Amino acid sequence: MDTIAAISTPPGEGGIGIVRVSGPSALHIAKRVFRGRREGELKSHRLYHGEIFDPDGGEVVDEVLLAFFRAPRSYTGEDTIEIYGHGGTLVLTRILDAVCRSGARLAEPGEFTKRAFLNGRLDLSQAEAVIDVIRAKTDLSLSIARDQLRGRLSKEINRIKDGLSDLLAHVEAELDFPEEEDVGELSQETLLSAVSEAKRGIDSLLSTYREGRALREGLKVVIAGRPNAGKSSLLNALLREERAIVTPTPGTTRDVIEEVINIKGIPVRLMDTAGLRDTVEEVESIGIRLARERLEAADLVLYVVDGGGDVRGDLPILEGINREMIVVVNKRDLLDRERLEEVEGVFSSYRHVSVSALYGDGMDLLEEAIYRHVVRGPGLEAEAVITKERHKVCLEEAMASLLRCEEVISRALPKELFATELRIALDRLGRITGEVTTEDILDRIFSQFCVGK
Repeated sequence: MDTIAAISTPPGEGGIGIVRVSGPSALHIAKRVFRGRREGELKSHRLYHGEIFDPDGGEVVDEVLLAFFRAPRSYTGEDTIEIYGHGGTLVLTRILDAVCRSGARLAEPGEFTKRAFLNGRLDLSQAEAVIDVIRAKTDLSLSIARDQLRGRLSKEINRIKDGLSDLLAHVEAELDFPEEEDVGELSQETLLSAVSEAKRGIDSLLSTYREGRALREGLKVVIAGRPNAGKSSLLNALLREERAIVTPTPGTTRDVIEEVINIKGIPVRLMDTAGLRDTVEEVESIGIRLARERLEAADLVLYVVDGGGDVRGDLPILEGINREMIVVVNKRDLLDRERLEEVEGVFSSYRHVSVSALYGDGMDLLEEAIYRHVVRGPGLEAEAVITKERHKVCLEEAMASLLRCEEVISRALPKELFATELRIALDRLGRITGEVTTEDILDRIFSQFCVGK
């Protein structure tokens, strides 16, 4: 296998930059480009002070620290060298060039983590969690990604697989050795009970996808409504800053304004849009078209209503929005109790929250409603969570096979069909952790990583 190398720190200037080298020639390359302050063999998991020099001309490139990690006790499971130099683009490029001229090749995106998977240091779901740790936007999303990296999801998948594997082994023994007295036939109730147990585990994981996806990708929340309902004021109130221009003139917002906030650990991408109305004004009409496009792609719509206006005029617009929605009755500071109850009654068939965006009243209730749109149970910290569409699809396909298993039993069909569906379910579960995979899937997963990781 080739020895690979890459700069593992972000582009730009910094105090320290890292060049990582992994593969069978890593130690040989280190000896060609590194001159330590003390002579002697490089020992594993030690840090050495010295210089990187040009392997051809002998010119000193940088003063560095170098660490050697002997296989298999390294990130990749291979001999690995990490060189800690000064964090400038030119100096790190010259260190990398010296390494490559000494026998390494440039690593592809995610190739270090791919090798960690191929060498058994991580399973596939753990490897995927590496990029989630890097890209985490909140403490909660970081915690979920870290749990997956530690193997929490893998353990739950393997628990389900173990039960199904034991069941398949017994069924296959029945089929292969029907004459053996010590191979007892499992009852219909026992078979259905084992399948139901696996289904419960899969269903529990599938129920976390909504929250997991929002944690990983962020929740796309579009603020919509008629002109002058207070959409921009609501954006400013949620952000706790003056981000959008607010004037009494209808149609002030012409473009889509986007900002990201953290609501109880959920990354929320807020999009303030142009007021929805018929107009002949060209620029405003473009803004309204963009608003409708964002509505079609939204995970959640905050539809803002001017509580002091003709709120029934909003009902036809609401009926045309085919997304999950929270109606935000704004300007409650202008309404007495009787009028507020009347307005809220108009929107009783919708989830609704009353606020005063101008004064920030009710923002805590609105944030709780947004959070509960995502997290509908007690919380995510106590369970394994799936965050990726790939995992969801595999679990859904495994569930479909288990449903067919139940059909085989209930219709008294041949047990060979039962065993076939069990194998399919196990195959789909194995794809999540990488026990069953293809090179195409691996390429697609690791191509999302940065070079050097």
